[in-house]
Formats: sequence, structure tokens, C-alpha cells
Amino acid sequence: MNDQSQSASDPVPDIEAVKSRESAFNPYSGSHIDWRVTLGAIISVSWLAILGLYIGHSTGWTNIGDEPIERVGNFLEGAFAPLAFLWLVIGYFLQKKELMQNTDAIKMQYIEIQKSAAQAEIQSEAIKASELHARRESFLRIWESVREQLGATMGFLFLSSQGATGSGQVPEQVIASLWAKLGQDPDVFSRQMLELTFARPDRYAYKVLYGTETRTRHCENFIFNFERLLKTAEDFDDDGMIRDALLGSPNGYVYKQMLLYRDNPPQGFTYKTYDFEPDTMD
Repeated sequence: MNDQSQSASDPVPDIEAVKSRESAFNPYSGSHIDWRVTLGAIISVSWLAILGLYIGHSTGWTNIGDEPIERVGNFLEGAFAPLAFLWLVIGYFLQKKELMQNTDAIKMQYIEIQKSAAQAEIQSEAIKASELHARRESFLRIWESVREQLGATMGFLFLSSQGATGSGQVPEQVIASLWAKLGQDPDVFSRQMLELTFARPDRYAYKVLYGTETRTRHCENFIFNFERLLKTAEDFDDDGMIRDALLGSPNGYVYKQMLLYRDNPPQGFTYKTYDFEPDTMD
């Protein structure tokens, strides 16, 4: 039961007040007997004493056995009826007290259940946060592995377009230096490709990416692996922060350039049709 459904006439009991009465009721437990039992016993003994004096003065204890049985029964019925009513009333109040304490015990259980539910919710949030952290740590390890793979693919694409097999515009020593840096910086070739595709005309940029079957294959592999990484990021990242970081990285910008030129080739070009010179600046 939540705060909205709980009626004003039945508020949550004060926990300290309930604790003072939370032990199970027993009129004979503790160091003293319930005062109602004591009072009932005193009245009962006094009443029996009065009855004894009455019998002794009116009939006599020696002659009571000679009285007719119906007269004795009527006398006992009238004599003990007040005591029966007295103990009925005392029993009612004792039972009422026990019911009150049972109610308090139930309320105490309700309070403890609320505490347990709150603690369980806190633990659930902690477990959820820990699981999310573990998932993100796992994704970061995957990201680093795929990042190295993308860097190598981009290196082969750069070598195909700018090395000796391509235009030959970049000296072999420079390319070797870039490969040496790849272990520490997996995005080194992606940044080089960004310079080529952003700083040069669209026709040349298209040739760099899709000018030959080999270059097209490298771009397709790059797109395939990068999109798998994005899909994995969606499974690990509820708020999209990691996906945005991927798209904002050098690999992400190269990926968007590849999609742009694949889906919208410059005028005069058709995707996967190689009827042009791949290394010219026209």
C-alpha cells in the first residue's frame, strides 16, 4: 500500500509507540498480573466470603444438605451469576487488549516490510548501476579491439590510393611511419583520409574511396564493421552517449563520408562502375 492509497483515518503508526506494545499479550507474563485479573480475583473472593456468611446465617452449613435440590440450584444460579458477568467483562477487556497488541504487531510487520522494500529498491538500483558499468566496460574493450581493426582497414585503403600501387603521392617512408604509429594511435589513417576527402574535390574524394574494386572492398568492410559497432553500442548504451562519441570520432567521420559518396556519387560516376582513371585529380 502506497501513500496515495492509504486513508487518512488509518495512518502509519508511530514506530516507537508500537514498539512499546509489540510483545505478545499474556495477562500473567512479566513481573505483575494484569490489574483487571487482580480486581476480579478480589471481588470474587469478597463475593464468596459474603455468600459464605449469608449461608451460615440464613440456612446454616449443617442444614444446607437438607434443602431441596431445585432450591439449591436456584440459589447457586443467582449467587454466581454476578461473578460470571464480572469475568465475562474482564475477559472482554483482556481480549480487546490482546487484539490491540496483535494489531500493533501487524503494523510493525508492515513498517518492516516497507523498510525491506525500500532496501530492496536501493539494492536493485545498485545492482542495475553495477551491471550498466560492467556492460560499458565490456563495450569499451570491444571498441578498442574493433578500433584497431578499423585502423588497419583504413591503412590498407590509404595505401591503395596514396601508396606505390595508387597515385604514389605519399612517400613510402611516410607510409611506413604511419604504420608504426598505428599501434599507439588506431585513428592515424582515418585522420589522413579525412584530409584527403575534405580538402580535395568531390570527384577525387570519390576516387580515393571507391576508385577501384580493392578500395570499394575496403570501404565495404569498414562500413560493415563500424555499423556492427554502432549496433553493439545501442545495446550497451541507453542514453546514446557512446553512439554519439563513435560518430564524432575520426572513424565516424570517415564512415559518414563513405556513406555519402556511396549513396550519392558525384556527377559522372556510378557506384561499382570503374570506367575512369582512379588516381587523377579531374
